[in-house]
Amino acid sequence: MDLKFQDNLIPAIVQDSETGDVLMLGYMNDQAYQTTLSTGFVTFYSRSRQKLWTKGETSGHKLKVREVRVDCDKDALLVRAELAGPGCCHMGYRSCFFRKVTPEGEEVIARQEFNPEQIYGSSKQETKA
Repeated sequence: MDLKFQDNLIPAIVQDSETGDVLMLGYMNDQAYQTTLSTGFVTFYSRSRQKLWTKGETSGHKLKVREVRVDCDKDALLVRAELAGPGCCHMGYRSCFFRKVTPEGEEVIARQEFNPEQIYGSSKQETKA
């Protein structure tokens, strides 16, 4: 398939294959895309670390690919996946979209599913996928 990468990356929205909830957004280069297809587990290209990473390689909360869709312009992916574990977000939430933006600011609208310090240690920083 002829995907349209921008700066060698394509955004990949990850959606829970059972509930339809959006779990996260990450970026794939061609190698991450091919690895995702060949292994059946969602793999991204980390812009901050400049390397591939398979979601869940540290936490065990892997994303098992059920279906990959491409948008009409072939410049974005929708990955429908099954989440292994209580959460997808490295901050301990099921989804990375656990905040609601309001005119007054932001509001946390989900409960934390796990303690990230128990999995990642105290040095885990917010990272760019």
